[in-house]
Amino acid sequence: MTIEDLTRVQFAVTTLYHYLFVPLSISLALFTAVLQTAHLRRTRRGGDDTYGRLSLLVGKLLMTTFAVGVVTGLVQEFQFGLSWSSFARFYGDVFGPTLAVEGMLAFFLEATFLGLWWFGRDRLPALVHLATIWIVAVGTAISAFVILAANSFMQNPVAYTIDDETGRARLGDFSDLLLNEVNLAAFPHTYAGAVMAGGALVMAVGVWHLLRGRYAEDTAEFAAFRTLSRFGAWATLAGGGFVAVSGDVLGKVITQVQPMKMAAAEALYRTTTGAPFSIFSYAPLGSDRPTFSLEVPGFLSFLAKGSFSAQVLGIKDLQDAYAARFGPGDYVPQIPVAFWSFRLMIGVGMFAVLVAAAHLWVSRKSRPLRPDHRLAQGLLWSVGLLPLLPLAANSFGWIFTETARQPWLVFGLFQTADGVSPGLTFAEVATSLAAFTAVYGALAVVWVKLAVRLVHKGLPELPAPAPAAATADDEFVTSY
Repeated sequence: MTIEDLTRVQFAVTTLYHYLFVPLSISLALFTAVLQTAHLRRTRRGGDDTYGRLSLLVGKLLMTTFAVGVVTGLVQEFQFGLSWSSFARFYGDVFGPTLAVEGMLAFFLEATFLGLWWFGRDRLPALVHLATIWIVAVGTAISAFVILAANSFMQNPVAYTIDDETGRARLGDFSDLLLNEVNLAAFPHTYAGAVMAGGALVMAVGVWHLLRGRYAEDTAEFAAFRTLSRFGAWATLAGGGFVAVSGDVLGKVITQVQPMKMAAAEALYRTTTGAPFSIFSYAPLGSDRPTFSLEVPGFLSFLAKGSFSAQVLGIKDLQDAYAARFGPGDYVPQIPVAFWSFRLMIGVGMFAVLVAAAHLWVSRKSRPLRPDHRLAQGLLWSVGLLPLLPLAANSFGWIFTETARQPWLVFGLFQTADGVSPGLTFAEVATSLAAFTAVYGALAVVWVKLAVRLVHKGLPELPAPAPAAATADDEFVTSY
């Protein structure tokens, strides 16, 4: 491996690991806010505290996930100065403001109000306390939107000029950067994927408690975990549906700004009218024709341009066009990686949706989820796998997004080979990669143990409200 290859591996490890916690933080903040809102409405009507206890359980998982996500996110940002300083010099004027907004506004906003939510439960008025967790939920959405704007610049550079003296990209209108058409399509797609990830996690928690046989069917705990499991299943199902719709929009935008990426997703070497989409395909390495393929006619054309008879540009024609536009070079990404990551993203995500639909069917119409039901047994065995499915789909999506853009760091402006820090040695990259991997492995063990411990404890009790301060009249009556 070259230094560039190893540096890319290092960044992929840190980024993908960090992104395991990002969608969970986004969705768990939203779920905690929704459950607490339901709790407040229910208690005002004389109902029980089921939703309040569920919001506290989900909120504890949020705090654990948020803490690990902060640490891994800081390491990811350090990567730009550590291994990609040449890229940081070129891109810093554009990327810097997005990091500042995400750090100073969204990050501090989230951390501050998450602390207020945790420590102010029995000290703040109910509506004020509810507002703190909604601010956290909104803050995570702002954070995601701003960071995706930075990534969208790498996919479709906008709102910049090149300084003639320094050769660096300079930011123009910040609002134009935020409103990049790629960002407007990528944000709802990413947010929906986060809802899927969080939904699968809370569904797994609920299913595990229901099928262990720990609670009788007439207990409040059984009813609460049934509510939680169905809440998570509906979130996974709804998130999956919106992922499909927003992914269709994003695919058409990507076809306009990066046609090579869509061609790589199908390994389409020749420009084709009514291009098919391969569910499965096999071709020997180096071959531009599959020896076996299971295809849906015209579906790639529909994904790319909204018509089953549309023309989709092929890899060879795009390579010739890019060579004429940007100069001699190889502008074709790793086709097997793009091809299979695209399918794994779709396939794993669809499987998570099917599992959620199966759970909703088994537990429909207030039916108890019985451990002796065959489908319920399958759900129980898959509990450990459930949260990993949307996370894996998200990861495969990012692998496709970033690797199918190669050889560009910023499409059409800056190549990956030019972004590596000068003077960086193979030993330095290998050592830092080993250190990051060791630290991340330890963090993974810590997070899993904390999350499992929280889940094993079951439904937490709401803290009793603090007694009101005694007034002078109260003290007089008591002494009298």
